[in-house]
Amino acid sequence: MSSPSFSPCQAGSRKALADHIVNRLSGHHDAAQLEFRRPGRIPSFVVEDLLPVEAALTIHQAFPTADRLVLKKTLGQLKYVGYQMNLYDPLLEHVIYAFQDPRVVQLISSITGLQQMLPDEHLYAGGISLMTEGQSLNPHLDNSHDKERNNYRVLNLLYYVTPEWRDEYGGHFELWDQGPSRPQRTVHSRFNRLIVMQTDERSWHSVSKITHPGQRCCVSNYYFSAKPAGADPSYHVTSFRGWPDQKAADLLMRVDSTARLLVRKIGGGRLFKNPHVYKK
Repeated sequence: MSSPSFSPCQAGSRKALADHIVNRLSGHHDAAQLEFRRPGRIPSFVVEDLLPVEAALTIHQAFPTADRLVLKKTLGQLKYVGYQMNLYDPLLEHVIYAFQDPRVVQLISSITGLQQMLPDEHLYAGGISLMTEGQSLNPHLDNSHDKERNNYRVLNLLYYVTPEWRDEYGGHFELWDQGPSRPQRTVHSRFNRLIVMQTDERSWHSVSKITHPGQRCCVSNYYFSAKPAGADPSYHVTSFRGWPDQKAADLLMRVDSTARLLVRKIGGGRLFKNPHVYKK
């Protein structure tokens, strides 16, 4: 299948971006399906050169500076995020919602085998993220549900748009296939690369520390479903762990996750509302 032509004037078109994503996923379908279903690891696949280079560069240029984003600084995480998308260049909202086009969702469903997936128009924990020198994310499991706890989080889609981001700069996606106490698998956050990962009770992942005075930019989406992707249907909060050499920090993070889970269960979602949602 030939790739649709790209014109800079189409950069802001949600449908035009979705057309490119559909075309690339269609051409990569069988290889992605094999990759996602490889045994012995967290289900995931990678697609290179997702969009025409001109489109990916334009998306990167549209990213706001760090001072216009929200700094998330908690135990185990340090990054900038944006989710109130009407505050930023409209192109960023277009590319986020291009991943929610029904054709894209259906193709990814075909690749992964996960059925009846629901993209999240509220961008609960999704949107854009920016990480700078010294920032990282410890090994963690994502929150198991959507903001109302009606559906399970089943897929994480990460699209990287920083040009000339070298492997030695850090800020790379890491999957802990055998758990956070065993060696991790690194997937580099290279320009114009899409990473799709199943999210369940085994999907420990992290982002390595950035060691370069630059900004690593990412577009994030989550898909949800009425059924969990894994075997555990129970609710859990985002749970961080220490790196293998951080014994004291690991214990502290475990206690913190347990305490936050207890508060959420007692409060039934009433005591704490995650502000990370797009209020349209």
